[in-house]
Amino acid sequence: MVPPPSTPSLDSQQIQQFLSSVLSQRGPSSLPYTEDSKWLIRQHLLSLTSRYPSLQPKTATFTHNDGRSVNLLQADGTIPMPYQGVTYNIPIIIWLIESYPRYPPVVYVNPTRDMIIKRPHPHVSPSGLVSIPYLQNWIYPSSNLVDLVINLGSAFSHDPPLYSQRRSNPNPNPPNYGQQQQPPPPRVAAAGYPPSPYGRAQPSQTEDAAEVYKRNAVNKLVEVVHGDIIKMRKEREAEMEGLFSAQGVLRKREEEVNKGLKEMQDEKEALEQQLQVVLMSTDVLAGWVRENEGKIKNLGKNNDSVDVDVDEVFHCADVLSKQMLDCTAADLAIEDVVYSLDKALQEGAVPFDQYLRNVRLLSREQFFHKATAAKVRAAQMQAQVASMAARAPHSHYAP
Repeated sequence: MVPPPSTPSLDSQQIQQFLSSVLSQRGPSSLPYTEDSKWLIRQHLLSLTSRYPSLQPKTATFTHNDGRSVNLLQADGTIPMPYQGVTYNIPIIIWLIESYPRYPPVVYVNPTRDMIIKRPHPHVSPSGLVSIPYLQNWIYPSSNLVDLVINLGSAFSHDPPLYSQRRSNPNPNPPNYGQQQQPPPPRVAAAGYPPSPYGRAQPSQTEDAAEVYKRNAVNKLVEVVHGDIIKMRKEREAEMEGLFSAQGVLRKREEEVNKGLKEMQDEKEALEQQLQVVLMSTDVLAGWVRENEGKIKNLGKNNDSVDVDVDEVFHCADVLSKQMLDCTAADLAIEDVVYSLDKALQEGAVPFDQYLRNVRLLSREQFFHKATAAKVRAAQMQAQVASMAARAPHSHYAP
């Protein structure tokens, strides 16, 4: 096994002091981690540097895709990678993003000037972004940085992500950068790292200009299509809002039409009931006329020789009709008497006090007759409704 390259590193006490200092800062210069996760972040980094002294904790500026720049912790250095019986050292950077440790860190392979990222690689993008199953299946709080580095070394040992720039064939054995006694140190400037975990980084010096132009054109086309989709979505939303409004208006009109239709049906039923009453009354009157037509003719012929009793001309059908006839006759008779008293008072034939006394008595009697007539009329209506209900199943009249 070849030892890792010797680089100046902080001892355990210095690392503890550094982490305690940066994680305890407050105000604008504080790191964007939640207070309840800072202690766990400190423990993860201490365990990592204790297990892998070649990785050193640092703070640097990380740039997101949306242009936001934020000061974050990182572990910068090399990790061991066994390959064909030889241990090589892969330079990487582990960024602890704002949501760490609930979400996985962002890992980049950090090749030196004489190294090139292998294309294609199942776990490393052309920008250096690393994606392995351990990162994709990150589980809080059991996942940690030590196990992450172990899985990185295991994944890279099956397919090394870097090869020497001096070689044109990417398949030969990895370069002997792990065997160098004093390899060039990794670049620590923020501009040398890919700016985001999505690979939107400045192209390396070895990238083909045609590939860069193609990627930029694709990105531009995606932005245009995205803008068109947003515009189309807004138009469709406005159109749907208009359709919903029209649907509401139509629903309201439907309710009004149904209400009007119900009212017309109710009115039709009421008119049909009134028509039934009229037809029944017509039948009764027609029958009465047929029965009394001969009597009227005989009265006309024998008017001179036969005395006709007026009270015997009309015969009431039942007790209620007889009572109604008596009340109505008494009411009209009292009306005539009051009229005659008025005429007599105007002519001076009746004294005024006698007039008032008679009118008071007559009015009281007339009131009782009218009240009795109203009760009889209500009783007749109830009897008529009951008779119609009894005859309805057996009688049919054309509307």
